[in-house]
Amino acid sequence: MKKVLLCCFILTLALVAPAQNQKFGAFTKKFVSGYRDLHIPDLELSYVSGLQHIGSAEAVQKQLDFFKSVKMQLAAFDPKTLSRSQKTDYELIEYETGLNLERLTLETEWVKDPPGKISTGGIITVPNGKAWYVYLLKRWVSMDVTPDQIYQFGLGEVERVKGHIEAVRKQTGLSEDAFYKHLDDAEFFTSDPQEVQRSFEHTRSVVYSNLHKLFSDTVVPLLKIEKGAAQQLAQTPGYYGNNTFYYNLFDKPYNKRQYDWLFIHEGVPGHHYQSNIASSAKVSDVQQLFFYIGFAEGWGAYAEELGKDLGVYQTPYDELGKWQWDIVRSVRVPMDVGLNYYGWTDQQALDFWKKNIRGQDDIAMREIARIRRWPAQVVTYKYGALQLLQWKEELRKKQGAKFNIKDFHDRVLNHGSLPLFMVKENVFRK
Repeated sequence: MKKVLLCCFILTLALVAPAQNQKFGAFTKKFVSGYRDLHIPDLELSYVSGLQHIGSAEAVQKQLDFFKSVKMQLAAFDPKTLSRSQKTDYELIEYETGLNLERLTLETEWVKDPPGKISTGGIITVPNGKAWYVYLLKRWVSMDVTPDQIYQFGLGEVERVKGHIEAVRKQTGLSEDAFYKHLDDAEFFTSDPQEVQRSFEHTRSVVYSNLHKLFSDTVVPLLKIEKGAAQQLAQTPGYYGNNTFYYNLFDKPYNKRQYDWLFIHEGVPGHHYQSNIASSAKVSDVQQLFFYIGFAEGWGAYAEELGKDLGVYQTPYDELGKWQWDIVRSVRVPMDVGLNYYGWTDQQALDFWKKNIRGQDDIAMREIARIRRWPAQVVTYKYGALQLLQWKEELRKKQGAKFNIKDFHDRVLNHGSLPLFMVKENVFRK
């Protein structure tokens, strides 16, 4: 009798699934068209700009009606009956619908009584500011995070990275005071653009020659390296765009400890590599609508951890460059929550900075101002990177001798831009 029932169930599923798939295909086509018609503004770095671009009450209501309808329509589908690619679309639509409904709840309140002028003192100073920060944290990082959780996560990362810096110091044999004094010596800096160019080209050559050790796909377009000319980006040591890595050498000497980690993060196997792999991934029309910065920046920061396997970080000071920037990233995480959610003053943030970072006071106020202007964005680097590191170790333990680092990286990268929870699903899919 059980066999008969099982056969009936399988037959029913076989008949229902094609019909479900066809209906879901029509639903996703309608979703893509409807979503594009809404002309939803892109996520902006500046919370002030984001709030300024909230539409009229009618436009907000139109979006609200759309996503409420999508939520109701989604309930009619059983993900178990969908194909793998359709399940991806289902999860993306469900994820985006949840986030957009949360945003629209806030925007509905905003358009009822918008302030005459948007405060530039931080997101916490605008009406419903803490709720806005909760939403922005989810949008930038992941739907399942909370401010308290991220604050504790940041504290843990501060201690972890400080431990790595101390390990490097011990390798040098110098006392703490002598070590930090030595880091300011002229030998670590240059104002010669040709020297900087040659050094980045050398790092590129070494990394490309070792890429096969960690990645299946090693056919990567050669990353161009040029001196940056965008003065407005002078505060960052380098950036990536148009298949080119730009290093910024303006009025201050260039820190040589930045060559290795910065090339890896912005170039290969960081953003340049990831974007080229993503461009060849087969993704649906639904997936093409969205880009997840928490995954992109998390990958860039994770890639820095691969430096030794890629043949760089040849001296303790080369490796230190990575950790010196990583301690800044780590400290910014609790500061972000503190300033934008707990209501810290600039002085409280500065005290926290000085307690945990030595020798970089010159950029502290710049970073505090950035965090106030761009709430939640700085969390993306650390959170995404640590998720990837943890998943790698979990998979290594699970697979044992069968673990293959190239396979892990394929699981992470070969599916295009996705929310972190979906990246995790791909990592652990059998």
